[in-house]
Formats: sequence, C-alpha cells, structure tokens
Amino acid sequence: MTALRIATILLAASFATIQIDSRDQKPKCSVVGHLVLEPLTSKVFGNTRMLRVWLPPGYDAKDHAKRYPVLYLNDGQNLFDACTSMFSSDEWKADETATTLIERGRIPPMIIVGIDNAGKRARPKEYLPFPDETLTPATPDVRGKDYPRFLLEEVMPLINKDFRTDDRPANTGLGGSSYGAGIALYTVMTHPDRFGRLLLESPSLYAHDDFLLHEAERFHRWPEKIFVGVGSFREPVDDVHRLAEILRRDGLGRDRLRVVEQPGAGHDERAWADRFPTALQFLYGSEPFVRSPTEER
Repeated sequence: MTALRIATILLAASFATIQIDSRDQKPKCSVVGHLVLEPLTSKVFGNTRMLRVWLPPGYDAKDHAKRYPVLYLNDGQNLFDACTSMFSSDEWKADETATTLIERGRIPPMIIVGIDNAGKRARPKEYLPFPDETLTPATPDVRGKDYPRFLLEEVMPLINKDFRTDDRPANTGLGGSSYGAGIALYTVMTHPDRFGRLLLESPSLYAHDDFLLHEAERFHRWPEKIFVGVGSFREPVDDVHRLAEILRRDGLGRDRLRVVEQPGAGHDERAWADRFPTALQFLYGSEPFVRSPTEER
C-alpha cells in the first residue's frame, strides 16, 4: 500500500472522530470504516477530482488474494460524510449501511467507490448526454456522451490497479441519483456487457424530450439486477413508472427488478439513504434486511 493511500486512510479514520457543536447548526462529520481518498486527473474532462474508495471490514487482512465486488456511485461527495455533501446537510450513509449489512451477513464484503462530481456548475455538463432545456441558466454545452469513456478508461482502471476488486461484470455495479442516475443508465445502455448491477435513485429521465426513456425502449440487454427508487414529493414518479414498464416488458421479473416508491419522500439524500439498505441488499445480497416505509409497485 502506497504512503499516499496509508495517509488518506489515517486521515479518514481521524476525521471520523470530529464532532461539530450542534449549536452551530452544522452537520456532524463522520466516516465509518476505511475511506481512501484517491485523486484522479481526467484527460477526458480536463479536470481533477477525488475518488472516495470505501473498503469493507477485513480488507486489510492477510488474505491479499481475496477480491471484492465493487459498486461505483456518482456524486461521491454526498455518499459517506454530511460535511462534504454538496446539496444538503444529509448524506447517503453508504458507509454505515454497508458496514451493518456486511457484519450481519446480509451482503458480502464489497468496495464502494464514490466518484466526485466536478462541482455544482460543471455537474450537469458531465452528467447530461443531451441538454436539459429546463435548466436555468441554460447549459447547452454538455459532455455526458464522454462520461462512459471517463468511467471505463480512467476511473475503473485506476481502481482495479490500486484495489483488490473483482471486476467481472456480474460483480460490478453502477448507480447514482437524479442526473447521476441518468448518466448511470446511459452508460449501461452504451456498454451493456460491463455492468451486472444498476442502482437508479430518483432518475432524471426527461431531458431532451425523454431521450433516455426512448433509448430504453430500444435497448434489451439489461444488467442482471436493477433497483429503482423514487419518492412521491416533487419526484419523477411517472417517468419511473414508464421505465419500470419498459423493463418488465423486456422480461425483468421480481428476481431482477425492484422498484420502490416511498410515500412523502423527496428528491434528496435523506430519502436515498433511507432506501439504500434495501437497494444494496437486493443488488448484492438475498434476503430483506430493513423494511423502510416504502411500497413496491
């Protein structure tokens, strides 16, 4: 293990002990387990960002031949620590959830890679294959078509080199929320043989005259398992219903597709955190672990 990676593990471990006074109305900073911060300079996008690599309990044990399933998630800033979350004071609690599920034997030990977005202004440019005409200010110069190349040629090779991933498609997942879910869906449809798991939270599917939904209607080589989550408060429920029907027409039954609606839930990290235990277990485990206040259509 390199000195940089050792340093970042120690930094994450020490950061987990920081507590911010509640009187300041700021979130508490906390990371459960080992979070390695891996910088990546992208030639595709011409910028630098952080990859946040969460390692499961036991990863540093003596069995260095062991390889782990891996889940890549967009908007890495929002996954593990409320203090780095970009849009609210909430996080996905991906580290807490994965730790609990692994310790209880509900999912196998696995690696979760949070891919930071490029910032609030640049995020739509990287996550949209075509412009979203509803954005204000308008963002006509989008580069989402380059995202699969960024992921497959830059992010994944770096992770596979530095960490003990089981990078077979059956054990490789991709996901995100909102625009991050949309670009995950686009990437899977452009590279159908590379991912066996797909996680879509509150997916934004409407841009460019429902482009992603039209593409889904023409696509038929879906991953082995797909989880789709959505709330009912200012959420794209109708688009999720339409996507679910497309997937079911392609033969995805309950063993391959899980669609969860959460009444009253919004378009935010709190809702995505609430559904993450169910999503993670469906995609990588077997039996239900936590029954959130959700209902499945």
